[in-house]
Amino acid sequence: MSSIDKVLARIDANLDNSLDRLFDLLKIKSISTDPAFKAPCREAAEWLARELNDIGIEASVRDTTGHPMVVGHRKSGKPGPHVLFYGHYDVQPVDPLNLWKRDPFDPAIETKPDGSKIIVARGSADDKGQLMTFVEAARAYLEETGDLPLDVSILFEGEEESGSPSLHPFLEANKDELSCDLALVCDTGMWDAETPAISIMLRGMVGDEIIVKAASRDLHSGSYGGSAQNPNHIVASIIAGLHDENGKVTLPGFYDGVIDMPEEVTKMWDELGFSVEEFLGEVGLKYPRGEKDRMPLEHLWTRPTVEVNGMWGGYQGAGSKTVIPAEAHAKFTFRLVGDQDPDKVQEAFRAYVRSKIPADCTVDFIAKEGSPALRLDFAMPALEKGKTALKAEWDKDAALIGMGGSIPIVGDFKRMLGMDSLLIGFGLEDDQIHSPNEKYNLTSFHKGIRSWARVLDELAKD
Repeated sequence: MSSIDKVLARIDANLDNSLDRLFDLLKIKSISTDPAFKAPCREAAEWLARELNDIGIEASVRDTTGHPMVVGHRKSGKPGPHVLFYGHYDVQPVDPLNLWKRDPFDPAIETKPDGSKIIVARGSADDKGQLMTFVEAARAYLEETGDLPLDVSILFEGEEESGSPSLHPFLEANKDELSCDLALVCDTGMWDAETPAISIMLRGMVGDEIIVKAASRDLHSGSYGGSAQNPNHIVASIIAGLHDENGKVTLPGFYDGVIDMPEEVTKMWDELGFSVEEFLGEVGLKYPRGEKDRMPLEHLWTRPTVEVNGMWGGYQGAGSKTVIPAEAHAKFTFRLVGDQDPDKVQEAFRAYVRSKIPADCTVDFIAKEGSPALRLDFAMPALEKGKTALKAEWDKDAALIGMGGSIPIVGDFKRMLGMDSLLIGFGLEDDQIHSPNEKYNLTSFHKGIRSWARVLDELAKD
């Protein structure tokens, strides 16, 4: 029996113990955004450091200005790439608590009507269950063979769900220690419950808020209506002009740096069988929007967007109050792709907004920090090794998918540490992350552990 077969057999034999350890971690209320949970966040970091040390990965809790990091190393000069595995131990708040079917920090295995089993708890999928798939794979390797097949470092963050305020200075201060050949990131998902995936691109983002001001006070709409400028109308005009009749964004230069995917990639996506009707139907919608000449998965993964996230002005209470408001607000975010420059997109947006402001009105801007999009090199050797490992475990070719959202640390790894990332996770669309009754499929956890063992094995090969 080969070494990897022995490791996989140990993973199967240890599954119940692996679940016990995961449940111990899930019971810790590591909600990073709420100061009331500062102590549980440290408890989670210390728990992880103990687990890593117990299996033979030298680890420590590192203080930051916020919640601590956990850093671990197992280095013996093995051939092959030195990899850095990243995950986060903090979780989202549980509100609204009344919608949970059980205590969110009392993990349990439940059986669905189709017979499949799920792990229910806050953090089960995002990201404690995911990061523990790697820890348990490393545990099985070390217990079975006495070592890992390549040099491994680990970084567990405690502020991902609250904006990672300590991450940049921590990476900068520990650049030499954390710079490896390749980052492994687990905070992603599968295509479906039976099809593994590797995320090959992440959209970037930049945002802005506008405050349009007109009169020095709210005005009586009977006395001033038809004469005085109405900031609500101005904001509505700004929003209405951002797209043309074909769904394209109208900002000059907006599509500079947008890259079309190779034909073989779009062909692969077309064969995934994505149903936009089912996708929208789950949220009570029917008809897609976006650029009319693009396929639905392009809308989600490879095309840039602008969305209005909030808009308000004037009277917001019950009933009617006949005023022309003195000011109106709107919040915008742009999802970016390819080589789009966040600064240039923001500059183009602000120039457009200013062009729509009447001479006796003003506009103020409140910026949201931006980050560019990222994409993997399709020729990256680690990508092929990851595909080989996942095919061996799931008996299906891994889908190469995009992500509509952003994982900022992947960009930080590239720009600050010079590392590409291999993004492999086992979450599913219905895991309800950030929502009540978050779950993680038992199969995702079990086969996720086995998958990471196979990935380490493949990466260690010449």
